[in-house]
Amino acid sequence: MTRFPNLTEDLHTIRDWLRFAVSRFEEANIFFGHGTDNAYDEAVWLILSALHLPHDTLENFLDARLLAPERHRLQELIRRRVTDRTPTAYLVNEAWLKGFKFYVDERVIVPRSFIAELLEDGLSPWVEYPEMVESAADICTGSGCLGVLLANAFPNAQVDIVDISPDALAVANINISNYGLENQVHAIESDMFSNLAGKTYDLIISNPPYVDAPSMANLPEEYRNEPQIALGSGVAGLDHTHTLLHEAKHHLNDNGLLVVEIGHNRDALLAAYPHLPFTWLEVDSGNEFVFLLRKEQLP
Repeated sequence: MTRFPNLTEDLHTIRDWLRFAVSRFEEANIFFGHGTDNAYDEAVWLILSALHLPHDTLENFLDARLLAPERHRLQELIRRRVTDRTPTAYLVNEAWLKGFKFYVDERVIVPRSFIAELLEDGLSPWVEYPEMVESAADICTGSGCLGVLLANAFPNAQVDIVDISPDALAVANINISNYGLENQVHAIESDMFSNLAGKTYDLIISNPPYVDAPSMANLPEEYRNEPQIALGSGVAGLDHTHTLLHEAKHHLNDNGLLVVEIGHNRDALLAAYPHLPFTWLEVDSGNEFVFLLRKEQLP
């Protein structure tokens, strides 16, 4: 375990603390995957957020001297990031997704989804007229991040965000409130579709748990500090996807769409459903992570 002597009397400026954090992160070989991919960006995020400074103002404040309480806070946060492998998002209670800032804590996984990229242009060309989408649902919503993005992409839609965890929905409601969406986005506690009887939607999206059992056993410690119920989905990582494929049809309006993220499980999914006409949606990382099906194509 990396030891942390008291350095609050030796490190005075943001530049000092940035250098120290990068060195400790590199030395400890921490895992990145919650919004950054390198020690420098991770350190900038942690330090600026902890000091309540805008992320695009680093150069303006590099040589600013910190107050003693600020130095003590930074030392503790850096210690927790290295020794406890606590994700930075939890340390500073924020995560970013496609320019949107979300409150997060240990009750939810840190927001990350390929679907967020697809919502930037309103799922075009699959949704030709975004203003005509009047109802949408996000199943397994977690922090509610995709529900907020749904409301932004489809301003005429009433959006239900659904999760089995009351703790997750408490976080989701914070994000709904932060964006002033209480009249458009509604949190529902439900084990997927179990409490949605009679509800139908023009669009259902889901970034469900999809980590398979072998991968769960080898997750980096940062991921093991997230709620495991939000990650694992049976031996093949498809348990939640099976439910979506078998039940979504009953909750889609005519011409409705189902959009599901499955991570790296494309081969397993195709083996399980060789006759389903999946449409694979292109994102920056490739075209094997998110599929789309129309209501009439579902089993």
